[in-house]
Amino acid sequence: MTTVPPKRLVIEMHPKDNVLVALTQLAQGQVVEYRDEQYTILEPIQSKHKFYTTDLAKGASVFMYGVLVGTTQQDVAKGSLVTTANLKHAAEPYAYRETNFSWEKPDVSGFANKTFNGFVRSNGQVGTANYWLFIPTVFCENRNLDVIKEALHHKLGYAVSDKYSKYTQSLLEAYEKGESVSSIHFTPSNTPQQNRVFKNIDGIKFLNHNGGCGGTRADAATLSALLASYANHPNVGGITVLSLGCQHLQVEDFKNDIHKLAPNFDKPLYIFEQQQSESEEELIASAIRKTFEGLITINQFERQPAPLSALTLGVKCGGSDGFSGVSANPAVGYASDLLVALGGKVLLAEFPELCGAEQDLIDRCESASSAGKFIDLMRSYDALAHKVGSGFHMNPSPGNIKDGLITDAIKSAGAAKKGGTSPVVDVLDYTEPATKPGLSLVCTPGNDVEATTGKAAAGATLILFTTGLGTPTGNPVCPVIKVATNSSLAKRMKDIIDIDCGPIISGEKTIEQMGVEILEYCIKAASGEVTPKAVLLNQDDFIPWKRGVSL
Repeated sequence: MTTVPPKRLVIEMHPKDNVLVALTQLAQGQVVEYRDEQYTILEPIQSKHKFYTTDLAKGASVFMYGVLVGTTQQDVAKGSLVTTANLKHAAEPYAYRETNFSWEKPDVSGFANKTFNGFVRSNGQVGTANYWLFIPTVFCENRNLDVIKEALHHKLGYAVSDKYSKYTQSLLEAYEKGESVSSIHFTPSNTPQQNRVFKNIDGIKFLNHNGGCGGTRADAATLSALLASYANHPNVGGITVLSLGCQHLQVEDFKNDIHKLAPNFDKPLYIFEQQQSESEEELIASAIRKTFEGLITINQFERQPAPLSALTLGVKCGGSDGFSGVSANPAVGYASDLLVALGGKVLLAEFPELCGAEQDLIDRCESASSAGKFIDLMRSYDALAHKVGSGFHMNPSPGNIKDGLITDAIKSAGAAKKGGTSPVVDVLDYTEPATKPGLSLVCTPGNDVEATTGKAAAGATLILFTTGLGTPTGNPVCPVIKVATNSSLAKRMKDIIDIDCGPIISGEKTIEQMGVEILEYCIKAASGEVTPKAVLLNQDDFIPWKRGVSL
């Protein structure tokens, strides 16, 4: 495992690499010494960016993390900056091959006999939270969900602070007095959420979406499977469904999908169909009344000790920067390895962001069938993207590139570090549930919300989300924990960041030490002892994937 010694200016991610990562800003003409070799910096290089360690001719292969990440587009000199002009994406071909993969488990003695306090469901699953879930079978019901949300959230204590309402009121008062509103300044407030009426219910969540009708029947079928997986999620205690009646996604299809996942499904499930109701008012009032009864029921559930093997951890990166693969992702990867060694489940998704890391993951697959499934999903996904004039090579965003992730392979090789080093026990298509202890690969887009939506569908009960640029992404039913790659971000956006991996960059902590801290935080979050910032902000992002081209 790579660690960063104190006061080091650059770092090499693998002995095979012919680029170095700048850990701080490097000036033109500055001489950098690393492992007994000197490098004269030929142009200013910002932290997180890379420079070449040797002269390379046009068409030469460039390696980082020990894998091919691009080919040079022109002759480049030792000490020159890696840019989009001189380096283009490239990745090695991949295929299944017989390997003798063995895994050295990390030392988990520090977690011996540790438990978390979760909600044990009748099917043996354990939730890290207890939510009531509202589901529309079609977008036509979104407005009714909004009305219900407004009615329930404030009265039952699940709304975020009303600081913005108070600020708007002060602006209104100034306007009515004829005063200038520009002089009215916003005052930040750390006022906590209102006291909850139901102490054992962590939230009432709403899955507003734009599907269920229009599009194709296949879209509706995929959405039905997705919504069913959310209804069956360990963090969900009960469900209210609003249906129009005439849409593609019929209630019976949704119920059938639930029972495919859970033949003995026994959670409170209340269904209301608007075209069979007397009026919209009657529909909404009936849904609120019945839901209130359900809330009384699931409020009787209490947290109880559960083994760490009952945790399912999704790992995700978004708003990535050049430090993502240096600090936060490897640290999350070590936490992942710890949980796998303890018998838990880890979900690594974002297939467009595994481009270039395929062979390593294939070699770690425990079965030829899993390896073959991964290969088929990756190739068909990439082919679909190429058919519309795109491809995995177009995955990095402008923000990624600006902060040092020049090619998709550079981004992907660093992103794959979140999955640690353990064997791949299973490969799951979109909405398929994780059933095997260990690391599973889950087919989702790289897009932040589509990916987290898919991870929760696969059964993630916590999501570790690394970010170098900052992103507020959350999920309605799965608490999302934000892990910053650098301390500057953690300080600047402290209202959304939970864990700071900057000490790895400064050399104050090792990846292993940080990974232990991350898992310890996860245990506290799973027990309700700490609340991730995305949860405090009600950052409930939910975007179903229609299986089209989304990178």
